[in-house]
Amino acid sequence: MGEPASGTGAAGSVAPTGGAGAASRRRWRWRGRPRWQLVTAAVVAGLLVLGVVAVIAYRVLAPAEVVTPAGYLPTPPAAEPGPVARLSAAPLLVDGRLRVYATTRQMRADGPIDMRTQATPAWSFRRWPQQLIGVAAAGTTVTSRWSDGEIVAIDARTGEVSWRVAGPVPGQSEYAGRRTGAQTVYAPSGLHTGTTADGRRLVVARGESQVLGVDLATGRELWRTELPGQGDACRAAGFTTTGGQLALVNGCAAPPTLELYDLSTGQLAQTWQPEGAGPGLAVEPLGCTVARSHCAGLRTTGAGESRGWLVDGPDPVPAPPLDPVDTMLVDGLAIGQDPGSGEVVANSARTGVPVWRTDAPARRAPDGDGARLIAVQPGQAHLLTGDRQLITLDSGSGAELSRFVLIMPSERITDWAPGYVYAQSGFVAIERLRLPVDPDADDGRYYRLQETVILANT
Repeated sequence: MGEPASGTGAAGSVAPTGGAGAASRRRWRWRGRPRWQLVTAAVVAGLLVLGVVAVIAYRVLAPAEVVTPAGYLPTPPAAEPGPVARLSAAPLLVDGRLRVYATTRQMRADGPIDMRTQATPAWSFRRWPQQLIGVAAAGTTVTSRWSDGEIVAIDARTGEVSWRVAGPVPGQSEYAGRRTGAQTVYAPSGLHTGTTADGRRLVVARGESQVLGVDLATGRELWRTELPGQGDACRAAGFTTTGGQLALVNGCAAPPTLELYDLSTGQLAQTWQPEGAGPGLAVEPLGCTVARSHCAGLRTTGAGESRGWLVDGPDPVPAPPLDPVDTMLVDGLAIGQDPGSGEVVANSARTGVPVWRTDAPARRAPDGDGARLIAVQPGQAHLLTGDRQLITLDSGSGAELSRFVLIMPSERITDWAPGYVYAQSGFVAIERLRLPVDPDADDGRYYRLQETVILANT
């Protein structure tokens, strides 16, 4: 027997030179492994990569809901009057201690209310791929409405889901809050809270063809009403009244009418049209809480005139003190400004009896630009001057409660226009928009600052 060829195939050996077969073996061996093993390893590795990608894609794209319960309960605010925070998102103030925010697929809360910036969320609630359509709050219950019609209520103190119900499919299917979420938390389309004539609190959701009433405390469906005619396509944004009704403007009627639905039953109580309103009827709710809820009055515009009405009973009652555009309603008072002098005046909305008048905001504005009434809340009326001073008056007496410039310590910017203005629990939140205001601009041009919302304690 001859000597074995050099290189026996053992590890670290070198294959003999010469011959096509030797060259082929050299090409398809790697550290001594044959071709089929390399192919198998490549296939297995590819399958593993595909599996990992599939798992990641499923976790990211699959329908999901993430509830993060409260990690802390903020303390009540203790700040003195003045600017207290600048925020990138518009806060909805709940339970006197929480700030609730909205984004495309999430709502979250932080606090305390007077914390200078946004903090780690106390709790959050997120859904995918649904989008957040609206948020409303009453007491310690925060209600959210989603693009699939789902209505989910969160206990504001715990962050846990209190109840959920399948609501009507909303006419609006996408988040509309822009960068701050202000429209979603302050004026959501088709979502309101209300109180029936016998004192029951409920959530009202309007969809493409239905209106739903849900008990606020339990989530039990109280009624579901089919909208006549072309449903939501004919009806402008509605509101609930302190008289226990849901008001919807039916623009398809000839002439347009205001439909009033009883919150106890969901049934149409009456169809109403103000005398002389004509075909261009527009309705502005007055004296409302957030989400156009519990409105005590309204102002109709049509045929070149505006008229004020109280809606704290079953039928609208004329209220001439509310006729002037920009007059606001709070605590039973019509508060507005004399167009000539700029004086702030308050009259009984029901009787027209004068209650108080003051020229202090107009007279003392240092830039000579006077002051403009921008918001009211129980016990307070808020005015903004040209140099961006916020002046707060006692709504019952007209006495000045506070006055300061809306500038945080690190800012020196007053060249902005107010966007959404929200007044609640003694605080005022204002979006600051870039001048001149262009509603169609992208968010970078539309908002004046990155942290565009300024929050003040009055």
